[in-house]
Amino acid sequence: MPMQTVRTNPIEGQKPGTSGLRKKTAIFMRPHYLENYVQATFDGIGGVAGKTLVIGGDGRYFNQRAIQVILRMAAANQAKHCIVGQDGILSTPAASNLIRTRGADGGLILSASHNPGGPEADFGLKFNGPNGGPATEGVTDKIFECTKSIEVYKIAASPDANISDLGTGDMNGMTVEVIDPIAAYTTAVEKLFDFAKIRALFASGFSMRFDAMHAVTGPYAHAILEGVLGAPSGTVINGTPSPDFGGGHPDPNPIWAKELMDEMHGPAAPDFGAASDGDGDRNMIVGRNCYVTPSDSLALLAAKAHLAPGYKDGLAGVARSMPTSRAVDRVAESLGIACYETPTGWKFFGNLLDAGKATLCGEESAGTGSDHVREKDGLWAVLLWLNILAETGQSVSDLMAELWASHGRCYYSRLDYEDVDSDKAGAMMDALRAKLPDLAGRKIGDVVCEMADEFAYDDPVDGSRSTGQGIRLILKGGGRAIFRLSGTGTAGSTIRVYLEQLETDPSKLKMEPAQALAQVRAAALGISDLEAITGRSAPDVVT
Repeated sequence: MPMQTVRTNPIEGQKPGTSGLRKKTAIFMRPHYLENYVQATFDGIGGVAGKTLVIGGDGRYFNQRAIQVILRMAAANQAKHCIVGQDGILSTPAASNLIRTRGADGGLILSASHNPGGPEADFGLKFNGPNGGPATEGVTDKIFECTKSIEVYKIAASPDANISDLGTGDMNGMTVEVIDPIAAYTTAVEKLFDFAKIRALFASGFSMRFDAMHAVTGPYAHAILEGVLGAPSGTVINGTPSPDFGGGHPDPNPIWAKELMDEMHGPAAPDFGAASDGDGDRNMIVGRNCYVTPSDSLALLAAKAHLAPGYKDGLAGVARSMPTSRAVDRVAESLGIACYETPTGWKFFGNLLDAGKATLCGEESAGTGSDHVREKDGLWAVLLWLNILAETGQSVSDLMAELWASHGRCYYSRLDYEDVDSDKAGAMMDALRAKLPDLAGRKIGDVVCEMADEFAYDDPVDGSRSTGQGIRLILKGGGRAIFRLSGTGTAGSTIRVYLEQLETDPSKLKMEPAQALAQVRAAALGISDLEAITGRSAPDVVT
């Protein structure tokens, strides 16, 4: 079949971030836009001739069409072999697992993670390296440079590949292998957990609700929870992937997973509730009348991971992103293991995992995972929780009360100010940055600031340094306030303000979080002048 070399123009300014490139779907659908970015990715990684790639996505709008373009371009660029999830479906952790188990040279994952999908919503594409994790900054920098100078892209003038039927085919001399997207992932997690114990838990009458949010984890949850583990039919809700996620927002938090939250706080609440996001790498954990913050979930999993067969020998160490609460730090100290504080972005955990320095990692944005893959993994976290529940016989609320009694409680909240004018968001951060040298020892509202800085990270594995990773205010008495501009949206800027307050007084471990965090919140909003500079009187989302 003939190959076309198409002349094109650079796409300046399209720098991929931690999660690849995310834009409105309509932008990716513009003539040559997707092709330019794919060719820039191929060129940025040194070409794909003779290489094996994993390709799949979360099933959002434009997913299958984009996969056909990528396959034809991979063939034209002389790739040897492409492994594709059936119907283009692969959760992000399942893609990471495939890259690792099949010895692939990398993978292209089509997703905008927890962002909405549809023709008017969002689309994304990222490259994961041979270790199964997100591309390093060095690689994304090379891809970015290629977007600024690209003049041609190569694409095979061939019919679409059949990605609906399992098996292998040929495209311009390249093997296209369509695989069951669930089977390999199930094999991987089955090695980590005591599935017999979890089956017995469900057989005992234990009840659960898993909200797949019309996203990619639905088929995996149906197959593993209701199939392999024997949970009753109906345990998984919203389990069929939809191009627009059922018209919803596939972000597993109390705001967007309200249906689940209402049920878990209702008169007939199941014993356990969970949800996952668009591409399957995030999770939310809820007990009966008990919401578990992602930071507390990470701490609990670290404290109890040894109850699962895959972690029976203990943990080499743990790692958390800087904005994540310090609850897991306290658990690590009690276990006598290292706890690493990294910038936000799973690629920073990848070095620690590859070097054997950490076993469990987590981010406050509902992402947790372990060394079985190089991505966060929503369903893995749910299965580890189930294993712990099966082994202890305790409820979610009992487990959390035990954790807080032994380690103290890190009250925690995140305020999201979405789609803020980028100039105003930048001005707010610049103004706060200018105040940092004078904040140490200063009283801010009703609290004293002990230390203030802009977080920088020196990687203990490769020695690289990452700066500008968020502004930290460390407050006397165990409080923290963190400010970051998030790169996960597709319009404007999102300002995230993270609030934390440690409480060790046994009589204060059941306070309302808003009450426990009131002084930290007042100090953060006061010193940042956020509302005055941005014009926002309240956050869009509070979690």
